[in-house]
Amino acid sequence: MARNNETTIIKKYANRRLYNTGTSMYVTLENLAAMVKGNEDFVVQDAKTGEDITHSVLTQIIFEQENKGGQNLMPITFLRQLIRFYGDQMQMVIPAYLEHSMAAFSREQETFRGANGGTQSPMALMEAQVRRNTEMFREAMAVFNPFMAGALGGGETKKPTAPPPAAAAQPSADDLSALRDQLAEMQRRLEALDRKKD
Repeated sequence: MARNNETTIIKKYANRRLYNTGTSMYVTLENLAAMVKGNEDFVVQDAKTGEDITHSVLTQIIFEQENKGGQNLMPITFLRQLIRFYGDQMQMVIPAYLEHSMAAFSREQETFRGANGGTQSPMALMEAQVRRNTEMFREAMAVFNPFMAGALGGGETKKPTAPPPAAAAQPSADDLSALRDQLAEMQRRLEALDRKKD
């Protein structure tokens, strides 16, 4: 087992076998799921090319977990909504939003678990978290696109009466650079919002 400050390299071979270089043993997706739950950091690489395939392997673990009887974590409505975002202009925003939402949820999980001993029900706590996430998303949209944030409602942002004149123009290299800067600023603001809510 790798020490906490080290990242374990998992090699995936053409025969689909996974090899843990930290323990010098072959492992399964179940073993990798246990490593994730134990907060062990690992990277999965294609044994032949060295390409980082961690994302696809983690997605495969989720697929396997979802196929286990009675262990569905993601509701059908969520899956449908997620699929709709692929190829949408919002696709670039969703990963950061989901990452921040899950980080906030993880920080609050002890509160959720201990809710039975408190005055609030777990559902009330969950609804409060959803409201915070929605507000965080709306504020992020205000950085990314103030007009879209107004359309999402809430807060003081007003809906525009007409699109700005530049809206019809095709994006240039400068526009793409500005968009990247806006995304970086949005990321900083999301992190700042998370710190304020702690």
